[in-house]
Amino acid sequence: MSERTRRIVFVVAALGVAAILLWALAGLPSFGSHESAYARLLNSTTAKRRHVTDVVTATVFDYRGVDTFGEELLLFAAVVGATLLLREQREELHEPPSDQGLGRVAVSMSSAVRLVGVAIIGPAFVFGLSIVAHGHLSPGGGFQGGVVLASVALIAYLVGEYRTLERSAPFAVAELSEGTGAAGYAVMGTLGLIGGAAFLQNVLPLGQLGTLASGGTILFGDVTVGLAVTGALVALFHEFLHQTLVVRRARAKRGSR
Repeated sequence: MSERTRRIVFVVAALGVAAILLWALAGLPSFGSHESAYARLLNSTTAKRRHVTDVVTATVFDYRGVDTFGEELLLFAAVVGATLLLREQREELHEPPSDQGLGRVAVSMSSAVRLVGVAIIGPAFVFGLSIVAHGHLSPGGGFQGGVVLASVALIAYLVGEYRTLERSAPFAVAELSEGTGAAGYAVMGTLGLIGGAAFLQNVLPLGQLGTLASGGTILFGDVTVGLAVTGALVALFHEFLHQTLVVRRARAKRGSR
């Protein structure tokens, strides 16, 4: 196919997609002015049926739990794909990790910035755990809490160096966390099938409304997703930083010889 033909095909396809998007957006209600029958049903029945006070989390891990399973697998596949693309090649050289890129002058970090960074690592970690654990009671959950927990590893790198990230959050632990989270969600769904019901059907006691041990499998879903998201993001940090700080510098140094 010639370059001119490819451009024509692209323009035709792009115009078609744009027309469909404009048609879909034109039919949307104005922001904040619409409440569907589905939303009213969930708002009125979620607390009674699932013993949770956050309707969004109940929707994510119960009423539309299969969608969440697909989203988690997409994240898993994306991280695996990025890892494969950035995997170590045989011709790549290795050197001790260093934050000093070739031709770049590292700016020394002030003591105040380092002190603040170190000081917020602990509170950020506890805050992330709280977001994961209380997702069924208040806004938050496994996705949001997982991002907060992953940011703790990034802060450790920013206030230290690449070795700090390797020691505080090893790549093997990140892989284990991601795999355990994805597998745990699948196991949670399979328990419903084993119990003779539907996939992701609740099989645990609902507990008392408003307490931490409530919501049945919803809390378990928050925990598994939190593990998966944390592990996935930390694994990506490792891959990108290793490629930038170790492999690229080794290549450049080899080329200058």
